[in-house]
Amino acid sequence: MTTAPGSGIIDELRWRGVLAQSTDEDALRAALDAGPVTFYVGFDPTAPSLHMGNLVQLVTARRLQDAGHIPLILVGGSTGLVGDPRMSGERVLNDPEVVAGWVARIADQVKPFVSFEGPNAARLVNNLDWTAPMSAIEFLRDVGKHFRVGRMLAKEAVSARMNSEEGISFTEFSYQILQGMDYLELYRRHGCTLQTGGSDQWGNITSGVDLIHRVEGVSVHALSTQLITKPDGTKFGKTESGTVWLSPEMTSPYAFYQFWLAAEDAAVDWYLRVFTQRTQEELAALAEETAARPQARAAQRLLAQDVTTLVHGATTTARVEAASAALFGQGDLATLDAETLGSALAELPTARVSPGEPLIVPRLLAEAGVVPSASSGRRAVVEGGAYVNNERWADADAPVPVEQLLHGRWLVLRRGKRTLAAVDVA
Repeated sequence: MTTAPGSGIIDELRWRGVLAQSTDEDALRAALDAGPVTFYVGFDPTAPSLHMGNLVQLVTARRLQDAGHIPLILVGGSTGLVGDPRMSGERVLNDPEVVAGWVARIADQVKPFVSFEGPNAARLVNNLDWTAPMSAIEFLRDVGKHFRVGRMLAKEAVSARMNSEEGISFTEFSYQILQGMDYLELYRRHGCTLQTGGSDQWGNITSGVDLIHRVEGVSVHALSTQLITKPDGTKFGKTESGTVWLSPEMTSPYAFYQFWLAAEDAAVDWYLRVFTQRTQEELAALAEETAARPQARAAQRLLAQDVTTLVHGATTTARVEAASAALFGQGDLATLDAETLGSALAELPTARVSPGEPLIVPRLLAEAGVVPSASSGRRAVVEGGAYVNNERWADADAPVPVEQLLHGRWLVLRRGKRTLAAVDVA
């Protein structure tokens, strides 16, 4: 729900643990209070989907819009062709046709997070619109002349690459000029006076602030958000392992839900403040509930539900929750649709079986890695600890009837209460 400017959005972002840096906080606070402020946040199409690291920016854009401000969501058709310098080395440049396809995908992906209607309606913009018509001479004369190489070299990623064996190409070195030009163009075209982004983008963001001051003689604002890191301290991004994508084709909604359900106790309160709309009062009550019954993991369950609903919708979240419950014997596996069940089982150790092959449970348990050997699987059956589709399996030698295959393809194996595996007959 949109509120009037002056509703304390800076204090809101600070309480939520989102705010990392800003140019002049007093001036920014005054501008936001006086509002509405037109702001922008950019996403480069260097992959076919946004990921968890981008979700902070999308949620922050929604909060700013709810506070009465006007979002410009930039998808970088030109900057995506170049790539922001990485600490680890030069990027592989993607073909323009590939990048154009990713621009379209990401543009569709960001649309549900902000409103494109009303007095502070969001607008999608693409920086290829103003870079493509510009000649190299115009770029150097009109934009490049305002940048000082010494300051550009001081940027953290640039400095690291300059001191590496590989070095840095002029292409990636120029990225910060392109991003600075984006801010200038959006200031001129739409009156944009605030850029937001992750704290790892601070050098690029302030390049735009400096450029506008040099060219237009006005002061504009910048705000960066805290990076959301994994337990090992690395950020959620495209180049590190374990990426959690927003696209359901690249990270299934079930896997997405399970990621948040598995959040560490030490991080869950912060995640709830950053990614959900829950109020201070709601989270205080949840903290009391969690302290009283920590084994119930109420905070993680609420986090998984809220964030999965935010990204994939309430209907998909309900299906995922039903699948999660059914896999552990708290629901009917037969009621799950094939897509949801298949996505859930894809996250489990799996025994792959050819059609017509006898489905002998001790062997399947071993092939799926639930037990070390078929003899151990036989022992699990005899001792009453083996389940097929949530039913205790009692005969170690009898094959599972093909009629019990879920959707004609899958079995769910369980040993004891928590050890799960799948059988895929295909």
